[in-house]
Amino acid sequence: MKVFHLAAECYPIAKVGGLADVVGALPKYQNEAGLQASVVLPFYDRKFVQENEFDVVFEASNLLGTKRYEFEIWKERTNKLGFELFLIYIPGLLDRPEVYSYPDEREQFIAFQLAFLDWINWSQQKPDIIHCHDHHVGLIPFLLQHSALYKRLAKTVTVFTIHNGQYHGAFGYQKFDYLPEVDMAHAGLLDWNGGINPLASAIKCCDRYTTVSPSYLEELSVNSNGLELLFYLERAKGQGIINGIDTEVWNPETDPMIAAPFTPAQPEAGKLKNKQALCEHFGFSPDLPLISFIGRLVVEKGADLLPEAFTRSLTEHAGKLNILMLGAGDKETEAALTQLKAKFPNHYITYVGYNEELAHLIYAGSDFLLMPSRVEPCGLNQLYALRYGTLPIVRRTGGLIDTVLDFGDEGGYGICFNQSSVNDICYSISRAVTLYQNTTHLQLLRKRMMGLDFSWTRSAQQYIQLYESLKPTI
Repeated sequence: MKVFHLAAECYPIAKVGGLADVVGALPKYQNEAGLQASVVLPFYDRKFVQENEFDVVFEASNLLGTKRYEFEIWKERTNKLGFELFLIYIPGLLDRPEVYSYPDEREQFIAFQLAFLDWINWSQQKPDIIHCHDHHVGLIPFLLQHSALYKRLAKTVTVFTIHNGQYHGAFGYQKFDYLPEVDMAHAGLLDWNGGINPLASAIKCCDRYTTVSPSYLEELSVNSNGLELLFYLERAKGQGIINGIDTEVWNPETDPMIAAPFTPAQPEAGKLKNKQALCEHFGFSPDLPLISFIGRLVVEKGADLLPEAFTRSLTEHAGKLNILMLGAGDKETEAALTQLKAKFPNHYITYVGYNEELAHLIYAGSDFLLMPSRVEPCGLNQLYALRYGTLPIVRRTGGLIDTVLDFGDEGGYGICFNQSSVNDICYSISRAVTLYQNTTHLQLLRKRMMGLDFSWTRSAQQYIQLYESLKPTI
């Protein structure tokens, strides 16, 4: 079965969030299971592209409104990522270093989708499945079915995965002429709330859509930034599949980015060495519980609550707790968090930005990882934490519901709370401080969480079963 994955991000080529981790791992595991899975991305002038060799396998031109543009399809030569990687290069449009935030972003992603369809149409490619990820490629299902240009491909099965339903990629009808000629009798399938909405169109037109956790599938009907009714009406087409993690990259036994390896059977010595290295780097005492936060400093992640919550917790547990924050985002939140260092010297650090090696060490060396998210479609950080024996402290939402059980419940291994509030965060931090004193119980929980299977092997098989269920329409 031949599958093309289309997305705006893929690790290690271009990463902004969890979308990149999924697209960089799922196809590899699908290929190991016997599929022929490839990834198609926009071209990014970044390190991976600069340091690897590509062949131009296709060249053509197309129209974006009245403007003609040339495009090329680049293929990475060695399949070093475990799958075929194709990049769509468009001079002046898809030839830049950053993934998002350009003023012509809509034009970029429309041109990307049209170039992909032209390539597989004109080169006589015949995928069995086109698997689209998020709104950046949400027009593909509609165009396949309702543009005469792609009549040969009209019956190709499309699967659409929603990584974050808060973002729709919507734009006005003044850009309608960027699209090729379509059957106007079906143009309403593009519309939502008086504009062209790629996410809504994809949900209407794809054969099946998936969310990155079962709980998030249910939440979209009540919280999807204006698409709640659509998700309610199209619920039968949806399926929630938990994201996996790449257990080759995230493996405490072999991870080159951490201070010392350790195993699920005997995690304590290795965890301690990593904690000591992390604490030495930031001037913390390794004898105290270390709670960390890794993520974007945005409202979705509950980051606006952190300055007050950290202030209260560090005051309440004065001299008995260390907190480390790694992330960037809202500038006011960054500033408020950075100011805490002066108030709580030797017990608090803010590292503004993102550092992949430091993130690995934080997962390995921390005792607890805090995720007070308001919205978390799946969440990968808690899965990385579990893999490294770091107990997650999470708000019950989306994928956090499906992956973390409170240690007070039978078989549990995390700390869970219900509200995105300062009170709930502080109460949960107090539970963590108390649990830290019970060394025997904490060691038991570490072994339990490290024994869980959140690998892509399991999740990839669920996607394969979904593909197989669509075979009659192929």
